[in-house]
Amino acid sequence: MEKEIIRVEGLEKIYHVGEQEVRALDGLDLTIKKGEYVAIMGPSGSGKSTLMNILGCLDTPSAGKYILNGNDVTLLDGELAQIRNREIGFVFQSFNLLPRYTALENVELPMMYAGISKDERRKRGMQALGEVGLQDRMDHLPNQLSGGQRQRVALARAMVNNPSIILADEPTGNLDSRTSYEIMELFGRVHRGGNTVIVVTHEDDIAAYAQRVITLKDGKIYSDTGKI
Repeated sequence: MEKEIIRVEGLEKIYHVGEQEVRALDGLDLTIKKGEYVAIMGPSGSGKSTLMNILGCLDTPSAGKYILNGNDVTLLDGELAQIRNREIGFVFQSFNLLPRYTALENVELPMMYAGISKDERRKRGMQALGEVGLQDRMDHLPNQLSGGQRQRVALARAMVNNPSIILADEPTGNLDSRTSYEIMELFGRVHRGGNTVIVVTHEDDIAAYAQRVITLKDGKIYSDTGKI
C-alpha cells in the first residue's frame, strides 16, 4: 500500500470581492497516494484552479489543513518557496519559459534556486531534455521551438529536481490534438517512472489518461472516480 503524499482536511478558500464573499473551496477533504495519476476536473468557477494553487504551494487556504509529504504546509510561511521548489514540478498551459534563456537554461532554473553547482545543473538539464526527446534542441530559444517542444522543455524543467509531484494546469490547452497526444504520452511515461502526477483539465479526453478523476463543483468534491 503506497503512503499518502497529499492530505487536505476541511480546506476553505474565501475571497472578498467588494462586499461579496466568494467561497472558492468549501470544506474540501482529499487524499492522494504516492504514485497516483489524478485528473482534477470541473466547470469554470468550480474551485479547481484554486485547489491547484494551494496544492502547488502558490497560495494558502483560508481555513483547513494541507499535509504534503508529511509536512503541515499550512503552518509554514517563509519556507513555502523552498517546499515548492523541492517537492513540486509545475507544467502550465502557457509553458512559462523565459524567452531569453535557451531550452537548457530554462530547465536549469529550478536547480539554480536549489543551489546546485553549474556542472551538475548542466549534466542533469541535458539528461532531462534527453528524456523528453529534445537533446538536439537544448541551445534553442523558446521562440525557435514549436508549442509541443516548448511544453516538453517545461516538462523537463518540472522533472529535473526529482519532485514528489508533477502538477500540470491545462497542459495541452495551447496544443493541437496530435501534439496533445504526444505530451500526454510523455506524462504517462513520467507516471510509470514512479512520479505522482496531478493534471487539472476541463477536457474529458485528457482526463481519460488518469487513473482517477476528481470532479469539483461549487468548491466541493462532486465525484471521485478511481479507474484502477
